[in-house]
Amino acid sequence: MARGNASFNGGTLQCHCAIDPVVVRIDSQCAHNHACGCTKCWKPHGAIFSVVAVVPRDKVHVTANGQKLKVVDTKATIQRHACEGCGVHMFGRIENTGHAFYGLDFIHTELSRDAGWAAPEFAAFVSSVIESGTPPDLMPMIRARLGEIGLPAYDCLSPALMDVLATHQAKMNGVL
Repeated sequence: MARGNASFNGGTLQCHCAIDPVVVRIDSQCAHNHACGCTKCWKPHGAIFSVVAVVPRDKVHVTANGQKLKVVDTKATIQRHACEGCGVHMFGRIENTGHAFYGLDFIHTELSRDAGWAAPEFAAFVSSVIESGTPPDLMPMIRARLGEIGLPAYDCLSPALMDVLATHQAKMNGVL
């Protein structure tokens, strides 16, 4: 797995349309890059996991064919903006200002040809791949492979991100 470049300051993401692709410029290195097995994330054809990271919302700029973007599920916490032509999710945005991750947009770094993005750090929602059709008897092999490539496997987010969510909720509840 390629490691990130500390001086990398972003790149471009492009959907899979051969004609008039949606292009999104990211003016920042990503953070919390991870393999995601949830059933909401877009995944490349044949992939079991997607690669998802976050960047500051103000660093995400649609630079071409933004008229092709549509929110996949308007009721979801993460508003995933997908290309209507090819179905690729270009970025996800949380509009709820009370959410712990408000201000961060979710991106798929595998949509970029630019080298230097931070490498994935963990695998999230690993058991969820069963919900998308992966046979349960493959899970020990999948978890072993994730471990071999240095990605701790979780059935939620990483402990650090779960702590961020819990801390935010505790502050909202007035207990911290």
